Amino acid sequence: MYKSSINKAESRKDENDELKLFLSKLLSQWPLFILSILTCLGIGILFLRYKTPVYKIAAKLLVEDQQKGGAGMGTSEMFSDLGTLFNTKSNVDNEAEILRTRSLVEEIVRNLKLNVRYYKKGTFKNLELYDAPFNVELISVKDTVLTTTFEVTDSSSGEYVLSYEDRQTGDEISKKYRYDQAFIIDDIGTLKITKNAQFRGSEANDYIFTIASFDQTVASIRAQLAVAVTNKQVSTIDLTLEYPIPKKGEEILTEVINSYIKLNLRNRNEIADSTIAFIENRLLVVSRELGDIEGNIQKFKQTKGLADISEQSKLLVGSSSEYIKRISDIETQLNITEALLGYLKDESRNKRVVPSSVLPEDPVFAGLVERYNNLVLEKERHLLSSTEDNPVIRNLVQRIMSLRNDMLSNLNSTAQSLRITKQQLNQNAGQIQGQIKAVPSQERTYLDLARQQEIKQELYVYLLQKREETAISKTANLANTRLIDAAKSETAPFSPKRGVLLLMSLAFGLALPVGWIYLNEILNNRIQNKKEIEYLTSIPIIGEISHNSSEENVVVIKNSRSPISEQFRALRTNLPFFMASDATCQTILLTSSMSGEGKSFIATNLGAALALSGKKVAMLELDLRKPKLSQNLGVVGKYGFTNYIIDNNVKESDIISATWVNENLFVVSAGPIPPNPAETILNSRMDSLIKYLKDQFDFIILDAPPIGLVSDAQLLSKYADLSLYIVRQRITYKDQLMIANELYDNGKFGKMAIVVNDISKSKGYGYGYGYGYAYGYSYGEYNDMPSPNFWNRITGKK
Repeated sequence: MYKSSINKAESRKDENDELKLFLSKLLSQWPLFILSILTCLGIGILFLRYKTPVYKIAAKLLVEDQQKGGAGMGTSEMFSDLGTLFNTKSNVDNEAEILRTRSLVEEIVRNLKLNVRYYKKGTFKNLELYDAPFNVELISVKDTVLTTTFEVTDSSSGEYVLSYEDRQTGDEISKKYRYDQAFIIDDIGTLKITKNAQFRGSEANDYIFTIASFDQTVASIRAQLAVAVTNKQVSTIDLTLEYPIPKKGEEILTEVINSYIKLNLRNRNEIADSTIAFIENRLLVVSRELGDIEGNIQKFKQTKGLADISEQSKLLVGSSSEYIKRISDIETQLNITEALLGYLKDESRNKRVVPSSVLPEDPVFAGLVERYNNLVLEKERHLLSSTEDNPVIRNLVQRIMSLRNDMLSNLNSTAQSLRITKQQLNQNAGQIQGQIKAVPSQERTYLDLARQQEIKQELYVYLLQKREETAISKTANLANTRLIDAAKSETAPFSPKRGVLLLMSLAFGLALPVGWIYLNEILNNRIQNKKEIEYLTSIPIIGEISHNSSEENVVVIKNSRSPISEQFRALRTNLPFFMASDATCQTILLTSSMSGEGKSFIATNLGAALALSGKKVAMLELDLRKPKLSQNLGVVGKYGFTNYIIDNNVKESDIISATWVNENLFVVSAGPIPPNPAETILNSRMDSLIKYLKDQFDFIILDAPPIGLVSDAQLLSKYADLSLYIVRQRITYKDQLMIANELYDNGKFGKMAIVVNDISKSKGYGYGYGYGYAYGYSYGEYNDMPSPNFWNRITGKK
């Protein structure tokens, strides 16, 4: 448990260290952040400057929906006895769907000519106008129209120049026309441009107008129009339209509402119109029949010479008057019932509503008619946005047919009942007729004609009354939807939102360099800073050497006070902490992971730093494959290490050469490159050479080959009191530190330390440049350490 807690604490510490390291890298790249933020904000400001703003126009409708407690508005209180004559049920969701229908939007586009748009020509963008100095009239337009842009330039009084691109040939066409002159444009149709007398702006500018496809404009308006039932507790509909011109957007949304209300009122008046038409037709038939009966009575009286009815017929009439009245009522109801049967059986009228004001006094049948008419109107509303193949339409048709059959069955039953009642009344009347057989046949004929006249006259009066009731109810009929919030545009643009866009630009300006640095950190597989070395290995760091910006390979010379020379002095100062202080001679081995990490440069200047302290130093150039040490010092000896190994006549003193750097600094060059460097180092004379050098010098520096490539350094490690592993910033791979870890953990190199080479301030190393640099030296104080400029700090160049 204790070890687990320690591991978790160390893990959190590592995470905190990584976070601090990443934050330090971000802070070191502050010029990149400033440049990114300014660039993104500039792009955002330019976008706001040239992006056409879009405004949101909103309106609200209230639907008098019976399903949500609304009261019908189609019936006047004066005629409340008519009940639900024209009060069709409405559902707010159905009304919302009607507002979205294509047919309604097509009417708006056609009425307002929205497929023609006017613009004021600008330098970078064209500004759409609500009012232009001219109007474009589309006299005749082809079915398929490709969006075409026209430029209008007022040339003189009464004339203008029209320029456009031919869509077929791509040629630019410019023609002069007179205002009010009709002309033909290929692929579009016949146009005419007239002066706008109401325009009050300047006509000095060039103007542009576009003609778009009618269907394309309808689709665009439908996409910009939003219809929503936001509150299910009330029957309100919210309409919003997004448009770049607030005033024009308000006009479009207002036209949508007005057209919808007109359509709604037309639907509600359809039942009244159908009822009036039916009554008018029946009045013509009954009037003709009544005229025929009255003519027969007149003809009968003229033929028989009758002036008055006898006293005998008065008694007969008095006795049978009650039966005649009842038979008259039954005849009236039977006529209406048979007329409705004929109306329902007529296939040409199957898609129309059934008149409700001439119904027989049967509440069951009245309920069926009301449901039937509601379904017919609902089907017609759905047909505005759907086809007859729609499952909803098919379901409505089936329900309508079922109700029609129910109504026919009800009417047939009612007619049969009326016929039975009539038969019984006729039988009773027949008994009365038997009592008046003594009445002259002329008077009996007259009574029959009078009875027919009375029946037709009552039917005629009844139809006249219903016609007047229907006409008066129609005038009081109102739409079931009313406007409660008129179309009004918001004062600020809906899109783009200036504050949000600038905030997003700022955020993107910050995120872009953070993402770039983070991605660069993930993809980078080379050592970048001291913290990474400490994270990857437990080998101590003995010194840190900054980037050598000079052309010289030897930077540590007498009286040199540059930062990099102080770093080598600091490295020299740290050596006793890793080596035994009582030894007469100390041997230091330098190796690295691969070639090019500055091993020879470190060896040369470390040797120079030790020599400046009064120590006698010998440097052995043991990288026999790619020797650089003697080349850096400019030393050319007669014999080298290879000569000493292979020739016993060559003495130790023959291969030791003095250097110009300091009188205490000597070098043993590699000599000729041997074919077998490893075997050369294993030669027994190597021990003799090391023993000789220890007797003559205070320090021996072994410049060994890279341990990551060959095993020579491991062969030389037995002579070393301290092994220095060179790690070069931005050159050494992170995985290569595993080699040093293995050597250190297995004790193959004895005492071991790391020297970090080629540290660059512009790369955000973050820990100074070694112990000597901490004394207060900075970039720019010496000519050999120039401070990086602003651009180099952004790009990371030295």
